[in-house]
Amino acid sequence: MEMGFRWDFAYEILPQMLWATLNTIIAAGVGYAIALVVGLFFLLGQRTPSKIINVINREIVEFIRSTPLLIQLFFVYFVLPQFGITLSAWVCGMITIGLHFGTYLSEVYRGALEGVSRTQWEACRALNFSTIYTYRRIVLPQAFPIAIPGMGNYLVGIFKDTPLLSTIGVAELFHAATAVGGYNYRYLEPYTMVGIIFLILSVPAAMWVRKLETRVNVAQGKIKKEQI
Repeated sequence: MEMGFRWDFAYEILPQMLWATLNTIIAAGVGYAIALVVGLFFLLGQRTPSKIINVINREIVEFIRSTPLLIQLFFVYFVLPQFGITLSAWVCGMITIGLHFGTYLSEVYRGALEGVSRTQWEACRALNFSTIYTYRRIVLPQAFPIAIPGMGNYLVGIFKDTPLLSTIGVAELFHAATAVGGYNYRYLEPYTMVGIIFLILSVPAAMWVRKLETRVNVAQGKIKKEQI
């Protein structure tokens, strides 16, 4: 077997790796979208006046956050079918990623809401604003800039955790690299390409999040100046 990096082999497998990259991006995007919604539901569970719901919600969140994503993937894919719940590898992966990172995003949401000055809430109550109006026009515009860094970090985190989906047979980037390496008995090129592709996608994503945070903060500053 020829040692060293073979550029001709890298070019040969490039189309297959790029197709797998598209699957990875789709998996990360769908998983993140689910996590955004799930995190919102967990947040609402924390803010409900019912103590029972609060306790149940808190225990579920802590349980999911305290167990590895890989174990959760195996449970959903291999254990649930024993209870009559059979899902495809893609669906299992998206649901598990969404639930796992949704618990973290719920804490990001909670921290952002608590970051809004208490006087804002009190002023809205004094002016007899409705709950919906208070959140939509007063609280959320101030909480969103606070939440952006955490939301961006977990977006990148989901993208970097997508290789775990290969353990249940999802045809993402790492799964494709392993298949190519096993078929050709060469792992240097495919795994090197995996690292480079993840780097190419992760760094711009992180930079975009920082840029978005800066723009939102600038816009918020302009709004405050106009109000003054």
